[in-house]
Amino acid sequence: MEPLGTTARTGETCPESGVWSVVGTPTTTAPIAKGNKMPPYSGQAVTWRLSQYA
Repeated sequence: MEPLGTTARTGETCPESGVWSVVGTPTTTAPIAKGNKMPPYSGQAVTWRLSQYA
């Protein structure tokens, strides 16, 4: 299990299922499943941080 605070960039494979939040402003959260591609936010490549386990 990946630790909370793990980061992944848009386009990378999600390393852990859970609630991910965008690093920076504006921010949002999204549930992303392990194995899925990390999505863009507002059309931009962003860094996501694991904030809660699924």
